[in-house]
Order: sequence, then C-alpha cells, then structure tokens
Amino acid sequence: MSALGDNRVAPSDWAEERFGQHASRLAAAVPVQLARAHARAHAVHLTARLKKRSPYGATLAEAVRENLADSARELGGAVRDVRGYEYAVINDHALFPFKYADRPRPLDRARLASNASPTRRRMLWGHGPQAPDTLFPLDDDLTTEEYEELHETFEALGASTRLVCLFFTADPENGIHAIYWGDAHLEPDRTFTWLHSEQLPVAPQPLA
Repeated sequence: MSALGDNRVAPSDWAEERFGQHASRLAAAVPVQLARAHARAHAVHLTARLKKRSPYGATLAEAVRENLADSARELGGAVRDVRGYEYAVINDHALFPFKYADRPRPLDRARLASNASPTRRRMLWGHGPQAPDTLFPLDDDLTTEEYEELHETFEALGASTRLVCLFFTADPENGIHAIYWGDAHLEPDRTFTWLHSEQLPVAPQPLA
C-alpha cells in the first residue's frame, strides 16, 4: 500500500536542498511509514507475550527500513544494501533511521548505544556531516587505523551519498512519540551535534 498518494506538505529550504522535487511527498510519507512500522512491531510484541527482551525494537527497526525503502522506490529513488540492511536513497541522500529512546526525550539527549555496530558508526562518520570545527578527536578505544576506517565511505551506498538522520522515539504501548530529521554529526562520546534539525508530525496509528 502506498504511503505517498497525493499527500504533500510545504517542505523547508533544507529539505528541498536535499531531496529536491521529492521533498514534499517524502516529508508527508515518513510519519505514515513510521506509524505503519510501529503497527507491525506492536503486533509482533503482542504475539510474543514477553515482559522482557521484547522483539518490538528489532522488528520496528527493520520495518522502518523496509517502509522507507518502499517510499524511495515509489519516488523513483534507490534502495542500497549495506551489509544486509536496506537504506532508502533519494536525490543522493540516504535516510538513516534511529530510535534513540523508548520514551519521549529531547533530541539533544540522543546518544548512540555503546554496543552500536561499526557499520552504523562508519555510516555516520563516512557519510554524515563533519563537525563544525572539522576536528575529529581520536576515540581512546580505537587505533589510528581503526579510526580512519570508520571515516571511509561505503561503496555500496555511494561515496557521494550524504546521510540524513531520521531520529524518533517510540514504545509498544504508545507508538511513535516524536520524529526529527536533519544533519547530525556523531561525536566520539556517542552524542550528536546537530547542524540542522526539523521536527516532523506524528501520523495516527493505522487501524488494525
């Protein structure tokens, strides 16, 4: 089922610079696709009937990537496979979805998990914006060679492809709380410096 239809919103200059003529329809589709992904993850959560180690988070993450990939295809964009995970690419900008909390929290509190994969860190450092001062302090846990590798781009994604971070919070009972997208630089302490951010509306949860 399409999440695009004829829905359009007035995109910002920032969104138009990144997504071109698709900015309006993409801005309208993203909240719908996240709501649909939550519905799928919530159904799995209910079926599992687990109090702890709920499969909600993992299912949500995969469903979000799949739904965004569907939107990219409908817009004539690309879907790139990066080590087994699909990423939507529109106008040479890849959407990087990340649930940064399971309760409402300010965007400036977002932090990458300590056990985040090297792939995620490499995507953020290799394809994301540089820090405003363009200095990259070496992480104490990394050698110089490892650090340089994490700043290399992924050939599968495209060396010229830039990352747009799509951050949100959600939980099984309440669904999606808030959605933001923008340009975020990952710091060595796993926090983010936002060069630009915008909040998107939250779409109603689809009826079962």
